[in-house]
Amino acid sequence: MSTTDDRFWETLALEDMSPAQWEALCDGCGRCCLLKLEDEDSGELHYTNVVCEFHDSEACRCTCYDDRTLLVPDCIRVTPQVAREQAWLPDTCAYRLLAQGRPLFDWHPLVSGDPDSVHAAGISVRGKVVPEQYVHRDELAEHLVHLDEGDGGP
Repeated sequence: MSTTDDRFWETLALEDMSPAQWEALCDGCGRCCLLKLEDEDSGELHYTNVVCEFHDSEACRCTCYDDRTLLVPDCIRVTPQVAREQAWLPDTCAYRLLAQGRPLFDWHPLVSGDPDSVHAAGISVRGKVVPEQYVHRDELAEHLVHLDEGDGGP
């Protein structure tokens, strides 16, 4: 079964996808790799423009994907349950969208057929982030950003 030409994401439940189909859902935006801050009073999450040290900002991919949860204990592997229950996934994330019964955006590479469409749409973090090794933890609040579906950023 092909992962790109049969629109599997419209017919299969998240749990029924093959590993290749599951991985194909990732649009390569890199937003999930942004460090986040949680408001202690409200519990609300806020994104920063700071990425994990293992994030390749040009490719918008993890450089140690297979070992990421070993090397970064805070890294959370996205599962169908995580997609349904965790608010830290960006609103544009295919896993979250499908878990909510919503369609993928036109710029998603599975829809557009172009792996660079997420970058052309301004959704990815390419060229908009700072690696965490250059930002002191106490300065993360100075790097807060707002993400939404259309502004591109970061």
